[in-house]
Amino acid sequence: MKFEGLIIAVAALAGCSTLPDTQSLAGESIAIFPAAPDAPKTWAKSGVTGELPTGDWITQFGDPVMGALVAEALTANPDLQSQLAIVRASRAQARSVYGRSLPNVSVSGSAGVTSTYSAAFDERFTDPTYGLGVDASWTADLWGRVQAAVDAAEADLVASEADLASLRLALAAQTAIAWTDLNEALAQERLAIATFDARDRIVTLTERRFSRGLSSALDVRLARSARATAEAAIAARQQALGNATRRLEILLGRYPADEIEAPGLLPELAPIEAAGTPMLLLARRPDIAASEARLTAAGLRAEQARLALLPTLNLSGSLGTNQTDLADLFDPVRIAANAIASLSQPVFNGGALRADRDAAIAFAESALANYAGDVLVAWREVEDALAADDFLAAQVDAQRRALEEAIEAENLATRQYSNGLVSIFNLIDAQTRKLNAESNLIAARSARVSNRISFHLAIGGAVTEGAMAPDSGI
Repeated sequence: MKFEGLIIAVAALAGCSTLPDTQSLAGESIAIFPAAPDAPKTWAKSGVTGELPTGDWITQFGDPVMGALVAEALTANPDLQSQLAIVRASRAQARSVYGRSLPNVSVSGSAGVTSTYSAAFDERFTDPTYGLGVDASWTADLWGRVQAAVDAAEADLVASEADLASLRLALAAQTAIAWTDLNEALAQERLAIATFDARDRIVTLTERRFSRGLSSALDVRLARSARATAEAAIAARQQALGNATRRLEILLGRYPADEIEAPGLLPELAPIEAAGTPMLLLARRPDIAASEARLTAAGLRAEQARLALLPTLNLSGSLGTNQTDLADLFDPVRIAANAIASLSQPVFNGGALRADRDAAIAFAESALANYAGDVLVAWREVEDALAADDFLAAQVDAQRRALEEAIEAENLATRQYSNGLVSIFNLIDAQTRKLNAESNLIAARSARVSNRISFHLAIGGAVTEGAMAPDSGI
């Protein structure tokens, strides 16, 4: 039989058979599309435009060291390297699924000897034998089941690439926040040291007044106790500083050796002016893109499971020869060929295929609910960040005014105590209020910077490596 016989056999099979009603066998086609909950045209917070912020958000902080650290994290972080490997695996998996949709061709060869005994000659004859074969098989995609599997694998690849983009953005934000935390910790440590120096001056002043009979032993004890408390605060702040440094080093893929230096400064921020719109956010955030791709893959696999209930057309063919003379192995006259076409329809499998279809549909419905949930969380994160920026700005302003008053109160209490007009309780209380006001101001400014970073993470802000400063000498 020549190769054309394969085509003739398939045509005869198709002509003599009536293809079944696909809807009656497998149910209606499954199509699941991403559907976001209803959203307003603008954010709840007033005063922000519907335009999206432009440029690299890292540059707005005016800190080249922050940009350099983010660039380093995007190069050396182990989690990012892991996700890069996942993308490579997904790409290979997509190629694998596509490759399996194509015809499968294999070649085989053999060599051996044949030994026969001839009674007429009373002699045993030994002859070499050589074999060569080519086999081909292919499952025709009658209903689109194979293509659904290929498309699902490609959707998985899209999801893994979106996960990579989402991780890059999250890692940039985590690194920037860790750098902010480190600067806050250093500022708090400096404040603790300054507080100790102030407490030590009170001890010196109180002991001098006590030697002159102007203060009591109680005043001396209270001053020394306040100084010891300030000393303990320094140790606590130094511990927090070391922890903040090591957290940042881990993000950078470095050994946590507590070696990164920081200036201890926090940037001043202007109000948020541009934030886009809730609907624009869905096209901007990579985690939403990943969720949508997973939903697409789940829908395609549900359709693939439905189509598995329909008949399958398998085509196969082979060419082969087995000769005693190696020169005859490639003689086309001596090559044998055959072709087979088979159409199979599942009849009974204990309901396994229908159960597979129902499970795949349920998983697709779950992916749809997850997508809607991810969208709601994304909107909430933006609304949280917008609202928090106003509240934190108000806190910073109030804490700044509180610090100004506390500084004046401390100066006044120091003069009055030196003149014997107030007790040491008044002086320690004034110093404590000043310490708390300054510490709270540092914390509020740091919180506002971290919230601004979270805002750009929430709106899917771009991270452009060209805007960073990898050679800042860290």
